[in-house]
Amino acid sequence: MIELKNVSTIYDDGLMALEGVNLKIKHGEFVSLVGPSGAGKSTLLRLLTKEISPQEGEVILDGVDLATLSNSEIPVLRRKIGTVYQDFKLLANKNAFENVAFALEVCGADEDEINTDAPKVLNIVGLSDKVNNFPHQLSGGEKQRLAIARALIHRPKIILADEPTGNLDPVNAHDVVELLTKINKLGTTVILATHNREVVNIIGKRVVTMEKGKIMRDQGENGKYII
Repeated sequence: MIELKNVSTIYDDGLMALEGVNLKIKHGEFVSLVGPSGAGKSTLLRLLTKEISPQEGEVILDGVDLATLSNSEIPVLRRKIGTVYQDFKLLANKNAFENVAFALEVCGADEDEINTDAPKVLNIVGLSDKVNNFPHQLSGGEKQRLAIARALIHRPKIILADEPTGNLDPVNAHDVVELLTKINKLGTTVILATHNREVVNIIGKRVVTMEKGKIMRDQGENGKYII
């Protein structure tokens, strides 16, 4: 369960990024956050990983108020959450296997665990035949699938996808959406931030519309992005 209670966030320049946001997301939901640039979508996602903290209100994950976490507990929180970005954030000097393996190495996984888990997750995202390819040898869609594989490697409870189709053509965007839907069907909560109405309508799940830091509309299953 994710819950935001009356959350407001103000940037250093005084701009209100979020204002009085209340939101509940159940375990296993697929929620699309939609709205124009500057609506507050990315800010909301950054609150969930505790990259930033709200000036007002509470951000609660699995019954824990994130404001109560110590610095040493934040990495534990982040291992529960896989994050996917528009610009992939892959390591250019590492091949597909090594990009996924690195995410395990930094958490102290041993070689046997890496050699078992990395191929499994690459298979899930359809990149079993690209394990030795470097990012520059992959298409845009393959890069994003590799980024999703890296986000999945810790078996997170939640996937946060921030404009994951923003740099992709419609075919590859559709493939990424299908993959996120597949992951959600396996029980992972997925929160997708996007301004692409076609992507949201393909998914056909809950749609939360944001504008100027506020939630303007919250539509349930089979919601349509109509603004």
